[in-house]
Amino acid sequence: MSQNPLSIQLYTVREHLAADLPGTLRRVADVGFRQVELYNFVDNADQYVEALAEAGLTAPSAHARLVGQDAIRIFEAARTIGVTTVIDPAVDATRWTTREDVEAIAADLNGLAKVAADHGLAVGYHNHEFEFEARIDGVSALEVLAGSLHDSVLLELDTYWAAVGGEDVVPLLGRLGDRVQFLHIKDGPLTKDDKEQLAVGQGKMPIDDIIAAAPDALAVVELDDFTGDVFDAVTDSFTYLNGRNDK
Repeated sequence: MSQNPLSIQLYTVREHLAADLPGTLRRVADVGFRQVELYNFVDNADQYVEALAEAGLTAPSAHARLVGQDAIRIFEAARTIGVTTVIDPAVDATRWTTREDVEAIAADLNGLAKVAADHGLAVGYHNHEFEFEARIDGVSALEVLAGSLHDSVLLELDTYWAAVGGEDVVPLLGRLGDRVQFLHIKDGPLTKDDKEQLAVGQGKMPIDDIIAAAPDALAVVELDDFTGDVFDAVTDSFTYLNGRNDK
């Protein structure tokens, strides 16, 4: 496994965060994480600065809708916290049906990357399943996007949603190469029902092969939802993935 410390997308523990942000970050740190991926951070950047430091955590990446938004405000908040990469979590599924649509998304992201660079930041894109279900001349819309992006724009591959969308993730990672700098690592039965997601290592995803295919990408644990105590799944996921470091 990559020697990069593991990260966790804080959307996973969103209900806990809403109730007690500092306490939730301490619980994440107690599990063993040293890095987190933020979401919904722009309006509470100062609180995150304090709470992350208190918990001994850093946030190298964050999710924020960028395309069509006030990017300057987002980038300023990210810099305040110490984020280095801001990742757009989704562009509406209706925009992935034609090559012209996808190339327009790429142009938006390329333009945002120039603005981000002025703030010392990088920009990325995170997929769901629909970018793979949409095929353009026999190729997934996500790969059409990748072919139209400037080299400065990176990808965060959500490996689970790529698989749900019908893609074989390991060869996909080989094709996308170093553009993939972050991996969303999640597991489950490969359905679109978020509540069926499981702790990493307990579902159908070939986790070992995926991580081996992108050893330099930062692995970010995420569950979109979970039936039960989500911190049980978070802990089990960390234990499984961290155990691979010892092999």
